[in-house]
Amino acid sequence: MQTSETVRDELLDHIKELQNEITEIVAEIDDFERLVKSRKIQRDNELYSASRKFNMNPEKGIQLLIEKKFVEKEPKHIATFLFQGAGLSKTAIGEYLGQRDPLNIQVLHEFVECHSFTNLNLVEALRKFLASFRLPGEAQKIDRIMEIFSLRYCQCNTGIFQSTDSCYIVSFSLIILNTSLHNPSIKERPDLQQFLSIHRGAHTSGDLPTELLTEMYENVKKEPFQIPEEEDAWELAHAFHKPQREGWLLKTGGRVKTWKKRWFILKDNCLYYFECFTDKEPLGIIPLENLSIEIVEDPKKPHCFDLHGRGQTIKACKSHGDGRMVQGKHQSYRLSAPSEEERDIWVESLRSSISWDPFYDTVSVWKKINAIKK
Repeated sequence: MQTSETVRDELLDHIKELQNEITEIVAEIDDFERLVKSRKIQRDNELYSASRKFNMNPEKGIQLLIEKKFVEKEPKHIATFLFQGAGLSKTAIGEYLGQRDPLNIQVLHEFVECHSFTNLNLVEALRKFLASFRLPGEAQKIDRIMEIFSLRYCQCNTGIFQSTDSCYIVSFSLIILNTSLHNPSIKERPDLQQFLSIHRGAHTSGDLPTELLTEMYENVKKEPFQIPEEEDAWELAHAFHKPQREGWLLKTGGRVKTWKKRWFILKDNCLYYFECFTDKEPLGIIPLENLSIEIVEDPKKPHCFDLHGRGQTIKACKSHGDGRMVQGKHQSYRLSAPSEEERDIWVESLRSSISWDPFYDTVSVWKKINAIKK
């Protein structure tokens, strides 16, 4: 018969086993959460890169988005992605929609279908439509886009125009009117009578009511179409718009190993640092090519990590005293985050942004072999 002491010992052993199992389960959950977070960061970076590729080359960008499975090679999926437009240049959207390839035209149809023009007058529908992308400059592209817009508008508002051709003619003339009335380089502004005369005899189903055309003219004259070209140009020109990560970190100096607080931005596989987060020009640029990252302990600062050049000088550059950018001579950088959590997030973000070129590892091995021979 077991004594009470034996039973207690067995219970304690069982409790310890359960505690160990719970500890292992918690560790597995933590590992899984870190893996999920790391994969999400990597996926976000891939989407950002593909979107940026689209902004520079719409056709190749769409190919990359399909390859990375962010969109399906199906017109409706592509059109929905463009309509949502997160991180996309509206100029690039317009260029893609204006192409005459069969897939682009199908996407254009689906893109126009994403808009609802029900119970909107034609001018307000145009305002809504032209705000979702930048209309390309070529007449043939504008023609294709406005033809499909007119078809959609007439579907949403039956009875306003006798034919889609009439809607198309008015839509095209309103775009020209907007430019003529509000472009500062045009000196002679068309008046109402000139606008009305354009439409006399232009519609096969009969002239449109003068009241309707007058209302459209006054609407455009009072408020120009907000075509998103200036905003789009700013977005493309702003080099540090929508970074993958940004925040304050401490960085050790070059020759003088003092800690300095710098504002860091991670974008496009490069790490930029600034003296202040309002600065437009970086103090330094660290390309994340063939680097390794290591969490380290430092006696002077907590939450540190190092960027290593794997035995090579890091191909970084920094601002000289006279404003020139000069090549750095670092083989590593030591950085300190405000907290352990922020350090871990920075490390994961940087690791997912590092690109690798085997050429540098080959050079490193070759140097080591030569050093042994000597």
